[in-house]
Amino acid sequence: MIESAFPIVEVPDMDVALRFYRDALGATVVFRNPADGDPVFLILQAGSSQLGLGLAENGTAGEGAGMLLWFYVDDVDRATSSLESAGYLVIERPYDAPWGERVSMVSDPFGTRVELGQPIAPQPDEE
Repeated sequence: MIESAFPIVEVPDMDVALRFYRDALGATVVFRNPADGDPVFLILQAGSSQLGLGLAENGTAGEGAGMLLWFYVDDVDRATSSLESAGYLVIERPYDAPWGERVSMVSDPFGTRVELGQPIAPQPDEE
């Protein structure tokens, strides 16, 4: 069912996070949202891997805190339904996000939020 995973670290202060991940560790910003102004989401290239940083006012430090896991799946609706049928909490029902993906959010057994994503095929007039 899972095709790939994409870690997103939630942080309460993007500037502080950038000083660590970009400046101290050498990761490179390859995507920012919004494109102008203060970012609420960044993708960092860290060697051959990528890491997301998401601004979250309540993001906290500590073991198990401040993490949102992202998994790309082949069918968000089916995966969400399957997880719900197995008794897992659905936090956000599937929806089409403005950045071109279908997404939902579930909770793992320990309360870690897990985002499921699937690219949406572009409409014919968008190609």
